[in-house]
Amino acid sequence: MSTRYLLDTNLLLRFLSGQPPAQAEAAKRLFSQAAAGDVILDVSPVIVAEAYYTLTSFYGVDRKTAAEQISLLIQQYGVRLRDADQVFGALRLLQTAKIGFADAFLAAGAMAEKVPVASFDRDFDKLKGMTRFEPTV
Repeated sequence: MSTRYLLDTNLLLRFLSGQPPAQAEAAKRLFSQAAAGDVILDVSPVIVAEAYYTLTSFYGVDRKTAAEQISLLIQQYGVRLRDADQVFGALRLLQTAKIGFADAFLAAGAMAEKVPVASFDRDFDKLKGMTRFEPTV
C-alpha cells in the first residue's frame, strides 16, 4: 500500500512556480513518486482554491493559464482530488468567467446537480447553464 499525504498549497505552488529552486525540486520529486505509484497525494478543493488565488494574485499568472496549470497537475496519476467533478467544473469556468474560485465551485455544483444557487450576486446570471435564486423580503 502506498503512503498517503494530504497535500498543502505550497507544494502545488513550488511545483508550478519553480521557486524557490530547492523546494521546487523537492515538490517535483514528490509528484514523480506519486506518478510512479509510490505515494498518493490527496488534494482538497480549498487547496486548489488557495493555489489558484495565489497564482493569479501574487505570481501574476493570468486566470486561464492558472486554471489550466492546476488542472493538468491535479490530473496526474497518484493525485487524488476530493470533489473532483466539481473542482474541474470550477476550473473550466475560471478559464472563461471573471469570478472567484468559490463562486465557480458553487456554480459547477449547481450546474451538475441542476439546482439554483441562492445568492444576491448577479455575476452568477452571466454563467450559461446556471440558475440563480434571489430571496426577497
